[in-house]
Amino acid sequence: MKRLYLIGGTMGVGKTTVCQILKRKLRRAVFLDGDWCWDADPFQVNGETKAMVLDNICHVLNNFLHCSSYEHVIFCWVLHEQAIIDEILSRLDMAGCMVRTISLVCSREALIGRLQKDIEAGLRRADVLERSTARIPLYDVLCTEKLDVSGISPKEAADRIAGGDFPA
Repeated sequence: MKRLYLIGGTMGVGKTTVCQILKRKLRRAVFLDGDWCWDADPFQVNGETKAMVLDNICHVLNNFLHCSSYEHVIFCWVLHEQAIIDEILSRLDMAGCMVRTISLVCSREALIGRLQKDIEAGLRRADVLERSTARIPLYDVLCTEKLDVSGISPKEAADRIAGGDFPA
């Protein structure tokens, strides 16, 4: 049986890093970061680009799900609204597939610390602090398993996801 992992979280929480580690931990795994489906300059958010990115994501995920070479399909994106999760799932062929939806969450202080490091390293712009911290409460209302990564390493988070040993 295939396993699909939808892993969400606000910017800077560690989604990509955790998923890259998880990909290496799981047998026959493939990983898609939703940001790769919408990497443009200038970055534009409008009805057309939103529809395009969802089409891109669902097309690639369905290809992974249909490919017999993979047992585990890992996807991460901000996924801050239940409607986005539901839309993606409604467009996937999940016959014979188990789905886990997981939100990586952390304290405001831990998030600011992570983002500050990225800002200082030139990886993110300072405006990400306000945008990312404002999204923290949105994850509380989602129908997802929550994994608090405030005090754990990305490897520990990946170990917990792979083992399924964290409270829902």
